[in-house]
Amino acid sequence: MIENVTTSQRAKKLAGSILESFDLFQQRYREITRRAEVRFRQRDWHGMANDATERIDIYETTVKELVTWAKQVLGSRIGSHLAWVSTKAVYSGLIEERDDWEIAETFFNSVTRCIFDTVGVDEEIEFVHTDFEHPPTVPERPAYRSYDLSAGLVATIAAILRDSRLFPDDAAIDDPSRATASVVERQFAVASNAITVTSIEMISRVFYRGDMAFLIGRIPQDRDALPLVFCIQHDDHGVSIDAVLTDEDDVSALFSYARSSFHVDTGRPYGIVRFVKSILPRKPTAEIYISLGYHKHGKTEMYRHALRHLAQATDQYQLAPGQRGMVMIVFTMPSYPVVFKIIKDEFDYPKTTTRQAVMDSYRLVFKHDRAGRLIDAQQYRYLTLDRRRFDDDLISELLETASQTVSVENDRVVIKHCYAERRVTPLNVYLQEADEQAARAIVEDYGQAIKEMALTNIFPGDLLLKNFGVTRQGRLVYYDYDEVCLLTDCRFRMLPVTDDYDEQIAAEPWFAVDKYDVFPEEFQYFLGFPPPLKEVFMEHHADLLTVDYWCNIQQRLRDGEMFHFAPYGEQKRLNRESVSDLPASVTRRVVNTADFSTTGSVTTTNSNRS
Repeated sequence: MIENVTTSQRAKKLAGSILESFDLFQQRYREITRRAEVRFRQRDWHGMANDATERIDIYETTVKELVTWAKQVLGSRIGSHLAWVSTKAVYSGLIEERDDWEIAETFFNSVTRCIFDTVGVDEEIEFVHTDFEHPPTVPERPAYRSYDLSAGLVATIAAILRDSRLFPDDAAIDDPSRATASVVERQFAVASNAITVTSIEMISRVFYRGDMAFLIGRIPQDRDALPLVFCIQHDDHGVSIDAVLTDEDDVSALFSYARSSFHVDTGRPYGIVRFVKSILPRKPTAEIYISLGYHKHGKTEMYRHALRHLAQATDQYQLAPGQRGMVMIVFTMPSYPVVFKIIKDEFDYPKTTTRQAVMDSYRLVFKHDRAGRLIDAQQYRYLTLDRRRFDDDLISELLETASQTVSVENDRVVIKHCYAERRVTPLNVYLQEADEQAARAIVEDYGQAIKEMALTNIFPGDLLLKNFGVTRQGRLVYYDYDEVCLLTDCRFRMLPVTDDYDEQIAAEPWFAVDKYDVFPEEFQYFLGFPPPLKEVFMEHHADLLTVDYWCNIQQRLRDGEMFHFAPYGEQKRLNRESVSDLPASVTRRVVNTADFSTTGSVTTTNSNRS
């Protein structure tokens, strides 16, 4: 049937079908996202976690459904470059009246890349740059509500909380409003030398993640805006405000690349992104889109930002600082805070994993609760980079260790598959330069990071220091996922004891070891800390070397308990000693941390209560 129609007719039909599929994706995406309000009210944290996984899958599912349909309908014409050039032009016209045009452009790119396996990019059939120099639509209403303070700060905050519809009635709002107003007054007086506050602007939509809800706002000033975020929790005592964030770094951590996406019904995503950007000017636009759940468009924004940077930069790519990896070869550009990770053709001894297993581990992390400890990794296929940006030594190493993935074609380097991650300082490099106080603090956080990953059912596998990194805010994160697995899949064992001397000194274990067997007492031999720092680790985290510690958490996870970590430090919570006069209704129930030798804001939920 399609053979007898013109190219323009095919383009019109195909563009319309792609838009219908995009509408279907958005419908599915928003249906899941809107469940968050009910999940929060019912404290259904297991349902919330399931929604997060389901929402990630629907993008690829929808694209694959469309590609299958297109191949069936177009037959031999599916690969017609001219047809897709025309289709892009028609599609661009169809989306210019939409409030989600930028997400629609990326959806089109996903379709064409599935069909053509394009090496590099093709501007004729992809939206490499957006077709719209300025937003093509004007919002029907702003992304935020503005509240003037004529009635006073307490009354204004009460109105904000009331509009959020998170609290059951006005009586539940009174105490949090007074407590929050007191904190806001003190924090802004200290931070900004008693700034003048005449209004507060709050995003109209509630942000949900894990067991918390967030109201994102700002206090307008002459030339900029100051962040104001209310962090709200729902526990056995009801709904209350756990923390108020007014510092840019604290709010930036809320939108961190090491945390899972929010569930927020964005409406017009562009408006939400611009609002967040106004209070986090240093936060890359790509990371904001990813934090809203639009991972694919975040990847598009990351690529566009890289193109703009490369147009101005003069430096070259180089191997990333730190110890060389056994599974990945990693390179970066000093002026650009991203690393590119390529799977090697062969893995160094003693690694026995496979390429597919490594990719599966990265996929596991992508779909899992990252809890502020696992860096987001964006996957790219058929990436092309300018050959002139590479010196001969780096090219030689790439071709020697990853020839199945990397090739040089004339003036470009073609990378069939890689991961892009935010660059952090490797922990082993950080410790070489840190003073004693900073080194002790980060070693303590190293153990804390392992424990927090464990409580979210993640076992990192390889605990070597080179696989951990320190962020700009001084927080420890993990970024090497080739041995990551679910904690509940592991079998934690004590080392068998033998009297046989030959067995004791043997290079290989004299006893049978399964793939998922873990011997915690051996961890101490892989830490690599100098004696003073090893003492710090043992003082705070010696329990990590015991089988009982891991089996205890494993059993609680299997029993259905869930653990959530607040995206801010304990000192930010309203029930700290500095605000100990606040009413009980604003305090947060915290799990008995002695059970896990862990610190910070962590809540636990038992499955039979939700």
